[in-house]
Amino acid sequence: MQMGKDAPLLLRTALGEKVERPPVWMMRQAGRYMKIYRDLRDKYPSFRERSENPELSYEISMQPFHAFKPDGVILFSDILTPLPGMGINFEIVESKGPLIENPIRTFDQVKNLKKLIPSESLSFVGDVLTSLRKDIENKSTLLGFVGAPWTLAAYVVEGKSSKNYSIIKSMAFREPDLLHNLLDHFAESIGEYLKYQVESGAQIVQIFDSWAGQLSPQDYDIFAGPYQKKVIDIVKKEYPDTPIILYISGSAGVIERMARTGVDIISLDWTVDIGDASERIPNNIGIQGNIDPGILFGNADSIKNRIDETFSKASGRKYILNLGHGILPGTPEENAKIFFEYGKSLHY
Repeated sequence: MQMGKDAPLLLRTALGEKVERPPVWMMRQAGRYMKIYRDLRDKYPSFRERSENPELSYEISMQPFHAFKPDGVILFSDILTPLPGMGINFEIVESKGPLIENPIRTFDQVKNLKKLIPSESLSFVGDVLTSLRKDIENKSTLLGFVGAPWTLAAYVVEGKSSKNYSIIKSMAFREPDLLHNLLDHFAESIGEYLKYQVESGAQIVQIFDSWAGQLSPQDYDIFAGPYQKKVIDIVKKEYPDTPIILYISGSAGVIERMARTGVDIISLDWTVDIGDASERIPNNIGIQGNIDPGILFGNADSIKNRIDETFSKASGRKYILNLGHGILPGTPEENAKIFFEYGKSLHY
């Protein structure tokens, strides 16, 4: 699908059009490294209030746009946000992360999960996306996002973040049918949720399978890849021209497998050389990211040099300048500004 020259740069890039420079945005670009966000967090300490109140979510989503004018504006939300609509309650505790009220570990619990109806349980997300799309016009591209089935399952089975994922892996190897039932429910629900985001104004969507890198390649093929593909197929059936980005933390061992899901763009962490990754990813699939977020604690020269090095190795590819993970709390705001401004000075 060809876009006009007035279409935003990130969208044109994602669709494979010839562009003048790589677009630039950052994962977690709205958040704790910004003073304006921390001030708002002090006023509204509940993460769920900040992300589920449409006015607050809108304001936070726009904070980096006002400060840095990135080429992408991403919805301020969380990958766990759709869970209550399925009957799974959670809270996010500062410094501890997500806590699931009743971890899902039995067939009865999976059977009793509700079908997700995004227009009912997630209407606030639709409201925020519609407002963002209207207000950023074509000055930036609007991104939506979701968590992938494996990562959602890891949270709801473990009940919280984990270092070794022993509970869900025990389920995978002792009760695989139980886990597949849960993953299938999540795939159907997340596919519908992504469609709702597109209908509400999202122009590109990103799938975060943050914990799929904890799987061996053979287990990725059983428990992660097929369900990523199912989500993508659900969206593409109705919205074939909406670009989809897939991100996995620690993905070096499964890059080729990611490319077989039907995704349009693979977002790389920093543990793989982008030149090597380019040889492993088919030319029709774009590449995003790869820059270590830690570089933003360096000086201006080190930031610019790393951007130059990464960009030069991605030469000839459809490339989106981004970090290999979310920007870290404590990152100096002036260094984020250098990243955006220098990124916009690049050209093909």
